[in-house]
Amino acid sequence: MNDELNNTKGFFKTLSDMLHYFVKDVASDNFVLLFQIALKFILLFGILIIFNFLLKITLRGAHLLFSRKYEKDPIVLALYQSKVINSIANFTALFITKQLIETIFYRHPKSYVFLERLFYVLMIIAGWILYKRILKSIEKYFILKEDYYKITGHRAITQSLKIIEAIIFVFLIITTIFGISPSTILGSLTAMTAIIVLVFRDTILGIVTGIHVSTSKNLKVGDWIGIPKYNIEGNVQDISLLTTKIQNFDKTISTIPTYDLLSTEIRNHQIMYDGSSRRIKRSIYFNIKSFKFVDDAFAKKIKDVNLISEYLERKLKEIEDSKKNISNAGRIINGQQLTNIGLFRNYVYNYLKTNPRVDEEDIVMVRQLEITPQGLPLEIYCFANKAELVDYEKIQADIFDHILTAAQEFDLEIMQVNKI
Repeated sequence: MNDELNNTKGFFKTLSDMLHYFVKDVASDNFVLLFQIALKFILLFGILIIFNFLLKITLRGAHLLFSRKYEKDPIVLALYQSKVINSIANFTALFITKQLIETIFYRHPKSYVFLERLFYVLMIIAGWILYKRILKSIEKYFILKEDYYKITGHRAITQSLKIIEAIIFVFLIITTIFGISPSTILGSLTAMTAIIVLVFRDTILGIVTGIHVSTSKNLKVGDWIGIPKYNIEGNVQDISLLTTKIQNFDKTISTIPTYDLLSTEIRNHQIMYDGSSRRIKRSIYFNIKSFKFVDDAFAKKIKDVNLISEYLERKLKEIEDSKKNISNAGRIINGQQLTNIGLFRNYVYNYLKTNPRVDEEDIVMVRQLEITPQGLPLEIYCFANKAELVDYEKIQADIFDHILTAAQEFDLEIMQVNKI
C-alpha cells in the first residue's frame, strides 16, 4: 500500500517537474514563476475533478448493485435521496488531492501553505454539507417509515445541531484561514457563556419541546388540534425548532412558538378523527309554559308515532292500574302521569338510538339541564359515526332539523334565544 502511494506521488512529482521545466524553457523570465504556479494549480484541480468523477461513478455503481437487493429498504432510499453519496465523494476527493499538494508544489513552499489552507477550508465546507445531508437522510428514513412522532423529535434535535455545527464550522474556517489558535477563540466564547445562553433560550426550549413531543406521542405533524389560548383550530403543518405552523380551516396559517407546546393547553382531535367518531353536544331551549300532562286527546294524537308507541302503551297501562286504588283518580294530576316533554325526551332518545348515522357503541344521552331565564335546556349528547368536518356537520344538522320539527308534534314551544 505504501509502495503504491509512493509510486503515485512519484508520478505526480515527475509530472510537476516536467511542467516546471517546460514553462522555464518557453516563458520569459518575468512570467516564469506565475505560469509555473498557474499550470500546477490547474493540474491540482484537474486531479481533484478526475478523482471526484471516478469516486462518484464507483460509489454510484456500488449503490446500484446494493440497491437491487435492498430496493425498498428505507435506509438505502434515505441515503440516496439525501445525496449522501455525492458528499462522501466530494470530501474523499478533496482529502486525497490535498495529500498531493506538497508533491506538486514542493518547489513553491509559499504556494503550498496557501493551498493547504484553501483545501482545509474546502474540506470543512464539504464536511459541513456531508453532515447536513446525513441528518437529512435520518429524517427521510423516519418519513419513509412513517414514524411521525420521531420526525418531530429528530427535527428539534437536528435543527439545534445544525446551529451548533454552523458555529463549529465557522470557528474552524476562521482558525484555518487566519491561523488563530483555537484556544484563543474558545476562551472568548467561555467568557460570553451567559450571553450565549440568553440568545439561544428559545432554541434550548425548542429542543426540550421537540424531545417531549416525540417521546410523549401526544402530537405530530398532520394532527388536527385546537389551542384555546390563541383561538386556533386546524392541522399541524410543521413543527420546527422555533415555530409551529398550523393551517386553520379557513386556509390561513397561524404560527406559534414551539416551546408553547409545553405550557399551553392543546386539544388533539386527531384520535377522534382517526376513530371516525365525533361528539355532538348541543341543547334546545323549551318554553316551560308549553309543558303539560298527557291526556286522552293528546295520547290519541301521538299513539301512532312508532318510536314511542310501545312505550306510550305500556306507560298508560301502568298509570291506569296505579289509579285504581287512589281517590280522585279522575283528576289528571293525581297519581302517576306522563308529560309531553317526558314523552318527547323518550322519543329523541329512541330516534338517536335507531339513527344509522349515530355511533351506537358510544354513549347516547338526552337530559335536562338546569333551568335558565331562557327556558329549560334539553341537551342531546351522542357521537356521529363520521368525524370529517363536512360529514359531521351534515349529520348534526339533519339530527337537529328533525328534532326541532318533531317538537311541534308534542305541542312544545322552542325558545329562540341567543346564548351570551
